[in-house]
Amino acid sequence: METCYSPQQYNLTSYGATIVAIISLEAFAGMWINAFIACVLCIGWVKKKILNSNEKILLLLSCTRISHLFSTGIYYFLAVIYPKYFYVQPILQLLSFFTSFCNYSNLWVSACLCAFYCIKIANFRNSFFIYLKVKIDRMVPWLLLGSGISALAMGIISYDLIETVQSNNLTFTCLGNIWEESIRMDKHFFSALFLAGFGYAASFLAVIFSAVFLLFSLWRHKHKMQTNSMKDLSMEAHIRAMKSILSFLVMYSINFVCLILTVIDAMKNENAMTLLVSIYLCAFPGVHSLILICSNPKLEKALLEILCCMKCTFSMK
Repeated sequence: METCYSPQQYNLTSYGATIVAIISLEAFAGMWINAFIACVLCIGWVKKKILNSNEKILLLLSCTRISHLFSTGIYYFLAVIYPKYFYVQPILQLLSFFTSFCNYSNLWVSACLCAFYCIKIANFRNSFFIYLKVKIDRMVPWLLLGSGISALAMGIISYDLIETVQSNNLTFTCLGNIWEESIRMDKHFFSALFLAGFGYAASFLAVIFSAVFLLFSLWRHKHKMQTNSMKDLSMEAHIRAMKSILSFLVMYSINFVCLILTVIDAMKNENAMTLLVSIYLCAFPGVHSLILICSNPKLEKALLEILCCMKCTFSMK
C-alpha cells in the first residue's frame, strides 16, 4: 500500500530529483525486462496454441510487474515534480488504488510461482503433498484468480484510505468536535495499514515456506546422491539450484523488510525513509525477473539469440 503524501511536503530539490531519476531508470529497465518475458511467452503461445502452468504464472507475473513499475514511476514523478496535481480529485485516490492493486498482484503471483516450483520440483512422500503435485496444474488458474481478487480488495482499501484522509483534512476546520473525528480517522488509518502489513506478511510466508521446503528436498536428494556416489554433474546442478534458492530467500527477505518499513513510515510520516526504501522496492521486480530469465531455458535461449543478433549487427557496422 502506497504511503499518503501531502502535496506541501515536497519541493523540487536535487535530492528529490535524484530519487525520481533513480526510480525512473529502475522502473524503465524493469519494464523492459518483463516486457521481454511477456513477448517471448506470447510468441510461444501463438505458435503452440497453448501455455503450460509455469508459463501462465510467468506471463501474468511479467504483466503485473510492468503495470506495478509504471504506476510506481508515475506516482513518485507526480509526488516530487508535480505535487499540485494531487489536489485534483480523484487523481491521488486512483493512483493509490492502481499502485496498491499492481503491488499486491505482483507479490501474490510471485508467491504462486514459488509455491508452484516447490510442489513441482520437491519430492515428499506425504499424501497431501502428492495430491497437490497431481492437482497443481488445475489449481493454478484458481490461485491466480484468488491473487487478483485479494489485490483488488487491497486496492479498494487504499482508495478508501486516501479518500478518508483527504476528506478529513478538508473538513477539520468546519467540524464541531475535531477530537472525535481525529480518533475515528486514526482508527481507520491504523486498520488499513494493519491489513497492508498482513498482506505483505502472508505473501512473504508463502514464499519462505515454499523455498524452505524446496531447499530441504534438494538438500536431501543431494545427500542421497553423495551416499550412492552419483555423477558430479548432477551434484553441481543441485548445488547451483540450492544457491539460487538461498539468493531468492535473501532478496525476498530484504524486500519484505522494505515493505514493512513503508508501513511504519506511513504511521510515523517519515517520508524520506519511504523514498529511500522505494529505490530497492523498484529494483527488486527487474532483478528478480532477470534471474528468472537466466534460470528458464526457453527465456535464456531467446535472450542469447537477441544478444547474438545485436553483437553481429554492431560488428558489421
